[in-house]
Amino acid sequence: MSGSKGIEVGLMGLGVIGSEVSRVLRGKADALAVQLGCDLLLKKTLDCDVSKKISAGIPDELFTTNADDLLNDPDISIIIEVIGGDTHAYNYIKEAITKGKHVVTANKELIAKHAPELFALASKHRVEIRFEASVGGGIPIISPLKQDLQANKISSIHAIINGTTNYIVTRMAKENIDFTAALKQAQKLGYAEANPANDIEGIDASYKLAILAMLAFRTEIRPEDVYREGISRLISRDFLYAREFGYAIKLLAIAKQEGDSVQVRVHPSLLPEDMLLAEVDGVFNAIEVEGDLTGKVIFYGRGAGPRPTSSAIVSDVLRIARDIKLGLNPKPQAEVTRVKKIMPIADILTRYYIRMTTADKAGVLAQISKILGDNSISIASAIQKEADEKSKTAEIVIMTHPAQESAMQRARREMEALSVVKSIGNLIRVED
Repeated sequence: MSGSKGIEVGLMGLGVIGSEVSRVLRGKADALAVQLGCDLLLKKTLDCDVSKKISAGIPDELFTTNADDLLNDPDISIIIEVIGGDTHAYNYIKEAITKGKHVVTANKELIAKHAPELFALASKHRVEIRFEASVGGGIPIISPLKQDLQANKISSIHAIINGTTNYIVTRMAKENIDFTAALKQAQKLGYAEANPANDIEGIDASYKLAILAMLAFRTEIRPEDVYREGISRLISRDFLYAREFGYAIKLLAIAKQEGDSVQVRVHPSLLPEDMLLAEVDGVFNAIEVEGDLTGKVIFYGRGAGPRPTSSAIVSDVLRIARDIKLGLNPKPQAEVTRVKKIMPIADILTRYYIRMTTADKAGVLAQISKILGDNSISIASAIQKEADEKSKTAEIVIMTHPAQESAMQRARREMEALSVVKSIGNLIRVED
């Protein structure tokens, strides 16, 4: 497919990431050729917006608005997809694979939703699909899960894998500001979109966790299997109270394998302050993987941005290009079989932080304690905060011992029905 002139690449998408990838492929062409032993040539770039050609500095001869110019070019061996979404990108990737082209993508939504189908199609047509950039930006995590940690039985993954939400909770913790103010900061700095729902509601993290859990446990994990809560209910006092108990708050992605079941969940969590993940601040990401042979290993770095993401994309391209040059067969895709059931969130066992507003009078805590006790939930500690003389209310914060989620949710409903409980402001799970 590629002759003496080198290995040719087609690039789909000239947004922030695609533009940076084009700059790396063209600007580092000589250095990449030395590494590869032949030229790595950007043959054609695709975008529906012609203005992207100008902003990315793409010469006219390298630009097209017609996908067929890439998909039907027999000299293009590798397609890089950075369009995003799962409609056009899905169709383009499937067509590229069926035409014998290798694929490199950063598209977490696409991989999370369609990995088994695309893996099977790639195996059938004897090509590779690589997606290191889909999780963690420039942090190498996909290849370690597929290769370096293969000898391990992986029991758990705990990860901070969304830089936007981690920036927001870091600002809330360090500056004692509420969610809305921290979100505005993130948007002003370009860390959050004008519509930040994918990040703050945990959707982005759930796609990434589905991919990590699929590779770690070798079982199909669909995005809808991932239990998800966002960060919009957090207030500055939650961070103050958590700190009093010796905890930090992070949006945590958790995957655990327990026997024949897998639990996958994304939600705010209290982490002990001396835990390494609790110290991951700002837009940085970290992924802790626990294997039976390695114990706990942590992958840390910038989880997003054009430069880290382009690093992962171009590295995937180089791996495929080396195999093409050496005439090696494509690497086998990860085996994914639906053999494990997804544990319902109601069945998990963990500790809880509860913040509630109650009437400021005697006997309130006794009524709350009775409901918790009746549901087999024991209190580890309880403190009363900030009495309001005008409304005659007080804020009570409770930390529990481990309890089953279904029992905790039942107790929550019963506490909310008490006349002395004005509201339950937050309920956050604790990961020790």
